Amino acid sequence: MQADNNQTKFTITLLRHGESVGNANDYYQGQSDFPLTEKGRQQAEALAQRWNNEAVIFDRIISSPLARARQTAQIIASGLKSPLEFNSDWMERNNGVLDGLKAQEAAIRYPRPDFIHPFQPIGFSGETQWELYLRAGRAVQGLLHRSPGSYLVVSHGGLLNMVLYVALSIVPQANFQGPRFRFNNTAFARLKYTPGQHDWLVERLNDRSHWPKDSCSG
Repeated sequence: MQADNNQTKFTITLLRHGESVGNANDYYQGQSDFPLTEKGRQQAEALAQRWNNEAVIFDRIISSPLARARQTAQIIASGLKSPLEFNSDWMERNNGVLDGLKAQEAAIRYPRPDFIHPFQPIGFSGETQWELYLRAGRAVQGLLHRSPGSYLVVSHGGLLNMVLYVALSIVPQANFQGPRFRFNNTAFARLKYTPGQHDWLVERLNDRSHWPKDSCSG
């Protein structure tokens, strides 16, 4: 008897956190621990309500431990009654000396080099593009070591871009060239993965129909 396809596939929803104090005030956030704004909390609550209305079920929610992601995940886990855990592999990029600086200040104190190769630390001591890519691969590998099922990951725009690079077999390039995937606050991508065929299907990208009020990004 052929196995049920739903029991042999992963459904992976990649969610960016709600608006944070860092987003609202134009900071390089990186691994600095900015909490959600009230608007960010409302975004997460609106998404939880949408998924409740759609009868969406997650076997588990896995979140970055940084406050903006953690608070987003907690709101959704509470609304959906889903189990929640935290994993540092899903944290945002370490931006070195840029972490916690306003973008305008950073541009003055540490002007961006004309050329950045994929092995060059960001902000002098931060993660290179390759290191971020490899960490994204480790995060995906850890997820796929679990039993097939439906998983929600709550993370950050930079890391989630590299997760899509891993899934779509794209490699980092110099000067951040190559595709960039938009993740607005509490926007999500949904992927399905069939291990038997190593087949990735991107079903949704930057879905934020629960919050059509603006187009805040970053």
